[in-house]
Amino acid sequence: MFNIKSSTLITIFMSLFSLIFFLRGSAIVWANECPQPRKTQVAPPTFLNKKNPLRKEPRHIKKGKVLAHIKAKPVACKQCHGMLGDGNGSMGNLLNPKPRNFTCKETMKEISDGQLFWIIKNGSEGTSMPPYKHLSDEKVWQLIHYIRSLSESAS
Repeated sequence: MFNIKSSTLITIFMSLFSLIFFLRGSAIVWANECPQPRKTQVAPPTFLNKKNPLRKEPRHIKKGKVLAHIKAKPVACKQCHGMLGDGNGSMGNLLNPKPRNFTCKETMKEISDGQLFWIIKNGSEGTSMPPYKHLSDEKVWQLIHYIRSLSESAS
C-alpha cells in the first residue's frame, strides 16, 4: 500500500479544508450580492402582468413558508435558496449561477409577481431552478407571498 507519513496526510487535509472554506466563502459573498446579476429568461407577456390574486395575509405567507422549507418537491426551496432566502442553502453553493437572493429589496422590486409565478411553474433555463408544474396555482401564489416577505423584512 501507500507509505504516507501522518504529517503529510494532515497537511493535505488542512490544505483541502482551507480550499473548501475559501471557495465556500467566495460563493456566500456572491450569493449575498445585492443586486444580484442575472440573465433570467423573461416570462411570456400573458404572465408578466399577472398580479397575486391572494390577499397578503399571514396565513398565505405561512403556507408559502411551509412549502419553501418542507413540502415543495422535487426539492424544498430552502435547499438552494436557504432558510433565510438569501441564496445560501446547503445545495446553493454548488450551483452556477447561484440561487436567487430573495432578501435583496433592489432585485426583488424589479421582478413581477407574474415573472415569479412563471419561473416557479416552468423552472429557469440556464440555472438549476427546476419546474414545479405540479404545484397548484394557489400554492405558487402563497409561495410568492412568502418570497416577497423575505425582502420586505430584510434590513
